[in-house]
Amino acid sequence: MPPLIATGALAPGALATRVAVVTGAGRGVGLETARALAWLGAHVVVAEIDEVTGAEAERLVRAELGEKTATFVQADVGDESSLAALVTRVSAELGPIDIVVNNATVAPFGPVPGVELSEWDLSYRVNLRAPVTLARLCVPGMRERGFGVFVCLSSVGGAFMAPYETMKAAQVELAHTMAAELEDTGVFAFAIGPGQVMTPGLAAGVRRLAPFYRLTPEQFLALNAAHEISAEEAGAGIAAAVVFAERFHGTETSAIAGLTAAGIGAGEPQPARETPRGDLTEAGRALRDARTTFAEQLEGWAQRGIFERKWMERDFRRETGVAPEEMLEGLDELAQALHEGKDGRRYWPLLPKLRDYYGHYEQLAKQHTKDREVLSGQVAVIDAWREQVSHLLRLLEGEE
Repeated sequence: MPPLIATGALAPGALATRVAVVTGAGRGVGLETARALAWLGAHVVVAEIDEVTGAEAERLVRAELGEKTATFVQADVGDESSLAALVTRVSAELGPIDIVVNNATVAPFGPVPGVELSEWDLSYRVNLRAPVTLARLCVPGMRERGFGVFVCLSSVGGAFMAPYETMKAAQVELAHTMAAELEDTGVFAFAIGPGQVMTPGLAAGVRRLAPFYRLTPEQFLALNAAHEISAEEAGAGIAAAVVFAERFHGTETSAIAGLTAAGIGAGEPQPARETPRGDLTEAGRALRDARTTFAEQLEGWAQRGIFERKWMERDFRRETGVAPEEMLEGLDELAQALHEGKDGRRYWPLLPKLRDYYGHYEQLAKQHTKDREVLSGQVAVIDAWREQVSHLLRLLEGEE
């Protein structure tokens, strides 16, 4: 069976002659990212601390895609000298590094006061200092050559995840800042969330995290099971986003967006549903209203100060699990499907996210607006936004 990356619109040589370093590529999402990048033509460096999994990853990629597609280099990303040795060796043996995917991670969990400072320090070294070090080592050369892609992996978590999420949030800001510094250089930087992927690392993390929520690991995973994707889907999405780096430059995107950009379907296909043409026509009108409302909000955000705008965008991403640009793109894709007489079911999950975000937005208004008359007007407007999306959902579900 061909790799998932081969099922889309991308050509096998899209990244030919490029050298790509993927940290933590010995297993899980890192391995699948390396595999997909190799299929796209890049020579992939499996930068892995574990000799056994690193060597096995090299063997697997070479066996599938050829002897000159992957090289394992043992590296401890939390050690600056180890990363320097990695870059020196790769540059000498394979050539300049064109692509860096910062996948390696550690995930200490627990209440903020209960996590030892040594674990915070480890999270800092692996989840933040390592990407900064690789940026210092690799990006200047990328700028000189006029090409490069620097990818940070993001995450959206919650309570008892601060030692991990704090550094991941900083990694997102690192990507955003680098993108601004790299405008018009041919070097692109962005952050991408792989999504919930059942890997050995996630399984181990959930075993530690679930008790804080008074849940079993199985119950905890079930909370987001509907949105789980495979490691191969996540890796293919990240690799595809590298190809489309100019499009994603400066954003915090997702593996699903990478798959969509490459024309690759994620997850099991949903069964088609017979929907009357009249319902789709009415739904199309309702969607135009909802889309216009959301687009106007994004335009309003763009007029705000840079720090307030970044906060709004990140708050939206945290509440919905997608970037604002992805939401708008999904609404456009749904509109196109409805125009063609299809129900566009794959985009329906975006709508409850947008509706619920408006509920969150209303709570923010109540927290920050003291004038009762002004607040009353704001709440009425936000309720109208939420009803637009609810009306659209009811039309799609055949309830109106």
